[in-house]
Amino acid sequence: MNPWAIYNDPLGHWVVVVVAMVLLVFILLTATAYTVLFERVALGRLQRRPGPNRVGPFGLMQMAADGVKLAFKESFAPKDVDHILFLLAPAIAVAAAFMAWAVIPFGIWYGYTYWIADLNIGVLLIFAVSSMNVYAIMLGGWASNNKYSLLGGLRAAAQLISYEMAMGLSLVPVFMIVGSLRLQDIVNFHVHWGPYDGPLPLVIVAPVSFVIFLIAAVAETNRAPFDLPEAEQELVGGFLTEYSGLKFVCFYLGEYVNMVTASALASLLFFGGWFLWIVPPFLALSLKIVFFLFVYIWLRGTLPRLRYDMLMRLGWKFLLPLAIVNVMVTAVILVAVT
Repeated sequence: MNPWAIYNDPLGHWVVVVVAMVLLVFILLTATAYTVLFERVALGRLQRRPGPNRVGPFGLMQMAADGVKLAFKESFAPKDVDHILFLLAPAIAVAAAFMAWAVIPFGIWYGYTYWIADLNIGVLLIFAVSSMNVYAIMLGGWASNNKYSLLGGLRAAAQLISYEMAMGLSLVPVFMIVGSLRLQDIVNFHVHWGPYDGPLPLVIVAPVSFVIFLIAAVAETNRAPFDLPEAEQELVGGFLTEYSGLKFVCFYLGEYVNMVTASALASLLFFGGWFLWIVPPFLALSLKIVFFLFVYIWLRGTLPRLRYDMLMRLGWKFLLPLAIVNVMVTAVILVAVT
């Protein structure tokens, strides 16, 4: 149920939308900052060190201090860069990251759900907007007039295009089972199995889709062990080598917002979204997002970076064929049981 659905005044509608957008940006910025803090603390614990614990109580103000430092850090550009594209690339990265949240619904309270745009092809819009990240990284790498940056951009383009195919195909069985591309319909998916009549997390009926989606989502966000576009030991910093100040912050912010977005999608598509027994909806979805963010951090602290040939082999020779077979098997089963 959308609590604003009965509000038909056009001016009032846009006031609500603008307020919701501002609030959403504020929440995402705050969530991103504390995701970075969560990552630093969790990696510290995994590596038997304390992590940030000096600035503010329990180190909670560390991200505010880092944000102020980055905001006032000198921002420079090397000689002979393409200044327009050099500025445009980080802007595309951060804009694409935030735009994906326009169609992501979130439970507020029992029976009340809110979203900014209610589209019947919401998942496709998220994929379309997220794919703009390829342009941001490629443009940033090419416009920097640096060999390391260009190599990082080329790696990112090949990696993101390769894993987007597996990720898209991994969700086809979900759409076939639910019969809709609306995230609200997927979260509200109910079954009637004998005495049970209620919501069903789709990870139960589509576990292969979830595994493929999770691996591809980590690769799509350029996170370890798929962080080859940056690869500090090989490419200094990849496409980020020549970026500093607020331009670097935009790329950094885009990466972490994409992590939150992927975690939210995994929660909504496979784990019932805001349904979690007697837990309030907003808290249930938040807990599931935090869990998947921890998975990101856990992978970074556990697995070594893949070689590039291993990365490509995993995407093209394993995940993509597995996703195709998964679609075919799901189709056969659905035809057989209906």
